[in-house]
Amino acid sequence: MGQAWQMLVSLAERYDLIYQTGLFFRIVVAGFFGYLIGYERKNHHKEAGMRTHAIVAMGAALMMVVSKYGFRDVPNFDASRIASQIVSGIGFLGAGVIFVKNHSVSGLTTAAGIWATAGVGMAIGAGAYYMGCGAGLFLIFTQVLLHDVPFLSREPYRGVIKFTTNQYDSVITDLFDELNNEKIRVLNMKVGKSKNSVKVELELLFPAGYGKNDLIIRWSNDKRIESISG
Repeated sequence: MGQAWQMLVSLAERYDLIYQTGLFFRIVVAGFFGYLIGYERKNHHKEAGMRTHAIVAMGAALMMVVSKYGFRDVPNFDASRIASQIVSGIGFLGAGVIFVKNHSVSGLTTAAGIWATAGVGMAIGAGAYYMGCGAGLFLIFTQVLLHDVPFLSREPYRGVIKFTTNQYDSVITDLFDELNNEKIRVLNMKVGKSKNSVKVELELLFPAGYGKNDLIIRWSNDKRIESISG
């Protein structure tokens, strides 16, 4: 009787090991797809790369596995509680890669990618391999397509140009004429005057694909401009 009991215990432990190995495999798959998503971001020199996306995916899968399978000994447990907190918690991580500089926002796509990567990890952690892996591949495809295909990736963008001049009236007239011809909208303008020069800061909305640096270089060659940056 005792030997039979030991065999049952051994079989139960072996079954549990196989069962947990299957759950661990989900975490590995999630990490792999997170790595692929991060690899695309790294190739475009974004703030969050392979390690960040892989860890996010693995962490989301781990928490999903714990949420769904870690409370089998508790009757009537709510498996969605931990999963719902993953969604809101990842939002704080994504906010850390969003930067605002010179009235221009960067990092939104990477933040959204981190959030979506967590969703991929959650799906794989829940056992929905087809949906999770398919979503991961589609996420990579979307990021590559919308980043590398010019007519899909280009969109109007904001930028700031600052310059100092001692011939304000003539410079501002000529500059505004060029901006109008180039279909560049002036969103905001700040002017600061000193004894010998005038400092101007322009917040502009550039057309899709417009080279702001070309505009700065052209005007840096104007002898009326003392300094210009953007």
